[in-house]
Amino acid sequence: MEPILKLNNICFKYEDKEVLKDIDLEINPGEILGILGPNGSGKSTLLRVMDGILTPQSGEMLINGDSYHGFKRSHLAREVLMGRFPHLKRLQFEDHNDLKIAMGSLKATHAFEFAERSIHDLSGGERQRVLIARALAQEPRVILLDEPTSFLDLKFKREVFRLIASLSKEKGLGVAIVSHDIDLIAQYCSKIILLKNGSVYRTGDPDTVVTAENIEDVYECPVLVDRNPLSGRPRVSVR
Repeated sequence: MEPILKLNNICFKYEDKEVLKDIDLEINPGEILGILGPNGSGKSTLLRVMDGILTPQSGEMLINGDSYHGFKRSHLAREVLMGRFPHLKRLQFEDHNDLKIAMGSLKATHAFEFAERSIHDLSGGERQRVLIARALAQEPRVILLDEPTSFLDLKFKREVFRLIASLSKEKGLGVAIVSHDIDLIAQYCSKIILLKNGSVYRTGDPDTVVTAENIEDVYECPVLVDRNPLSGRPRVSVR
């Protein structure tokens, strides 16, 4: 199975500060990739590079086996960006098909009831569902999410991650999620990349990455890692 998105030896720096060093990763159809690491480890910068917002100084990025550099911005947006605008010609407004797809995306994310409401009137969890629906309306193959559960309570955190997992499975979407919530990443992601100082410290399945040794070394905090009794996935407690 060919990866939808693949990065080879990606390096990025702001002026003289190196932020990402020799990053390798790939996202396959139906796969959820969790990106973990402390503040300043390069998580959000990596997501922006994957999104095409930032251009790396070296390395190679591929979409479906083709180089990023061969894609126009509008073509790239069909794969990894948000919104319906990549599918519209200049000065063209949404037609019936675009509206049908948008409505279908709202239904898929259980957000159809919010269609007539302002996004500013929605709760945090409701707003996240609408934003994910907006991404789906583009019909992408990859969705990139940066801290999608920040400031949400436990109920809505669980709801957002379950929604992402369901959509990834049903639609064959590749998903990359940056998050500080190690337990949710371990619970719902099939693969995890753990960053430290801009480099990949560990990559693999949750059992391989979320260990006490790895977490303590990267986050510089003593932890206990045991098993969630319901899922069997790793669970982290601060000691």
